Amino acid sequence: MSNVIETINYLDWNQSIDILNKANKIKLFALIIGPKGTGKTALVRKFASELGKNIFSVNFSLRTRESHLVGTKTIENGEINFVEGILVKSMKEGGILYLDELNAAEPDMLLRLDEALDDRRQLILKEAEGQIIRASEEWFVVATINPLSHIGTKELPPQLLSRFPIRLNLDYPPEETELEIIKQHTTVNNDNLINIQRAIKLARALREAAGVEELFYGPSLRETIAFTKLINIGTDPRFAAEIVFANAYNQWGEVEYRKVMDMIISIFG
Repeated sequence: MSNVIETINYLDWNQSIDILNKANKIKLFALIIGPKGTGKTALVRKFASELGKNIFSVNFSLRTRESHLVGTKTIENGEINFVEGILVKSMKEGGILYLDELNAAEPDMLLRLDEALDDRRQLILKEAEGQIIRASEEWFVVATINPLSHIGTKELPPQLLSRFPIRLNLDYPPEETELEIIKQHTTVNNDNLINIQRAIKLARALREAAGVEELFYGPSLRETIAFTKLINIGTDPRFAAEIVFANAYNQWGEVEYRKVMDMIISIFG
């Protein structure tokens, strides 16, 4: 569970928070669709912060188990107890359940979620003698999914997809907006501005190449922020670009790395 009192740096450049607020008002659950590193999690945290609600987060991967979601039995001092999972806790408190990378979840967890997300908003705990958990009227659910081109993602079953009738597309922002996002995270001074703009252009070109499968990976907003922080402490811009951008492609071999280095040299000289 995340405390919502913290200050969240998020530039709502496409009015996503307004859409989430409307969805919450009419209690229609929301699905955010977009590639990694576009600020999906920051958006949800900012939304929760403005509402003053706690976030109950689950990040799905092969290691995520149904017990994390629903709960599990434990034995303590000879007594059997049921320890509630994130889903149950969020339903009872009425906070925001954040299902991150939902289309990486295993089928058993999708089945339990489908049960809780239908119009009855209830969950029967087979793990706790059939106890019925009914969601608070304040309960709200936001899920994120990555495009199917991302490794480890699967199509959501149509029935579960229908549980999220509010759908937001969150792609990488325009170049001028990306610069404003960087300014929220670190200093942008006039001496470094041109090189930061070059890094943004490089990142955009790499994303476009990844989008048509010319490269294996498209950098996120985190990379342009990291580049800016490096040059702010005196790192040579071309070397910073190699560290942040090019070196990531070494894992796919020399050819992939050289493609990116050639782009860096053409932009930074």
